[in-house]
Amino acid sequence: MEQIVEAKQNISSVGFLDVQIDPTLDLFEEIEKLKKEKNAILLAHYYQEADIQDIADYIGDSLGLAQKAKETEAEMIVFAGVHFMAETAKILNPTKKVVLPDLKAGCSLADSCPPEEFRAFKQKYPDHVVISYINCTADIKAETDIICTSSNAKYIVESVPRDTGIIFAPDRNLGAYLEKTLDREMILWDGACQVHEIFSLEKITQLKNVFPEAKIIAHPECEKPILDIADFIGSTSQLLKFSKESEFKEFIVVTESGIIHQMKKNAPGKTFIPAPSTEDTCACNDCPYMKLNTLEKIYLCMKYELPEIHMAEELRLRAKAPLDRMLEISREAGLI
Repeated sequence: MEQIVEAKQNISSVGFLDVQIDPTLDLFEEIEKLKKEKNAILLAHYYQEADIQDIADYIGDSLGLAQKAKETEAEMIVFAGVHFMAETAKILNPTKKVVLPDLKAGCSLADSCPPEEFRAFKQKYPDHVVISYINCTADIKAETDIICTSSNAKYIVESVPRDTGIIFAPDRNLGAYLEKTLDREMILWDGACQVHEIFSLEKITQLKNVFPEAKIIAHPECEKPILDIADFIGSTSQLLKFSKESEFKEFIVVTESGIIHQMKKNAPGKTFIPAPSTEDTCACNDCPYMKLNTLEKIYLCMKYELPEIHMAEELRLRAKAPLDRMLEISREAGLI
């Protein structure tokens, strides 16, 4: 008991500061023990580091994670992802404990849409339906009519009658891609994901010259010049499926490089090359927020059940309605 009290005193508002872990511990074994002891489930996004993906009970993109969070019978949800994902789990599971290994694991896209500014923006178009990408805060979800993910965005947009205007937030690149693909004009919020915005068109072109047989596969959060040269565009789960099932053997992967771990596991005979960014420090492109989570932090947050996600019930209910609508449309479309 004293150890737990002392550990909690060493937890800041964002996570663990100075909690020592026995270096001889097998963290894989200890995490598995804690799952059983606490009836906990570990959910992980494809962008997490390889060790976390390997220890997770479920790995998925935002749509799959939202569905799994809603369906789980576990008493505690440990979310190896970023803050808005853990928030989503709490929205869908008000009676369950939801913990996030590091509360500093935010999202540049979610941060690009401040609630007060978005509310003022929304008031300019009172007759428009608001569709928000799931990569947003609970406050933005509460201002939304239907949530979407990159996996189901086309179906969500097409569910709105063509004579009805749409505000699409917060990702301008995904919104522009949907406008072009569906031949439908929307009002776009001017937000973006820093990871998908700093891929280098020049470096990718040079890489294509080195690997002429490689197919360029890209996430629709990328900027238009990148999407224009892509051979396939899709969500993380769609990119994973395409790379596994297609006859092609080499791929230049234009999204967060964490997905390559699953690609290699699913198609071990194929070659996956991470697309370079404009930065000179790395040959790939990692999300600094996703990579804040570690096995050590997962172990600690499961052991002490902190940091925990809390939410006012009024906000939760308002944010839940557009998520429920998304899941309903996804079921009707046969996506889940």
